[in-house]
Amino acid sequence: MPEDAYERAVCHVSSWRSAYKGIVPDEVLDNLSAEDIAEKFKRQLENKYNFFYCTIYDGRIIGHFNFRKSIDEDKPDAGDIWGFYLIEDFWGKGISRQMMDYVIDELKHRGYSEALLWVLENNARARRFYEKCGFVFDGTKKEINIGKPLIEVRYVKAI
Repeated sequence: MPEDAYERAVCHVSSWRSAYKGIVPDEVLDNLSAEDIAEKFKRQLENKYNFFYCTIYDGRIIGHFNFRKSIDEDKPDAGDIWGFYLIEDFWGKGISRQMMDYVIDELKHRGYSEALLWVLENNARARRFYEKCGFVFDGTKKEINIGKPLIEVRYVKAI
């Protein structure tokens, strides 16, 4: 909902700063703006093909994930989990697994037989988590730039 965009953005900034410390340049992480990200989130809500879910604990957003139909040309029938974040204070408590189970159920319900996601190659913690959830690296990589060139790798899972 648009009125949740700022709180979701605060969660997003916190998650990025924890998850990408040592991977994404500090300058990029230090300059993240919840206000700017909230505006971006509001614009994304206008696209009826994007789905956004938040995880709430004690009245505040502590995590969020997004999914859509894949935009990868070689995976046109897959569901794409294109954002999956949880505040560091809640890591290791089983919440991420509940979030992943939920998004996989949503993708199944919408008729997808495969899920995919992209993760930074150097994000070992996230990669271990996705592998525990049954995703496998399919060998596909791409370069992106987040303050410096970084490699993303694609993980897929039959559902």
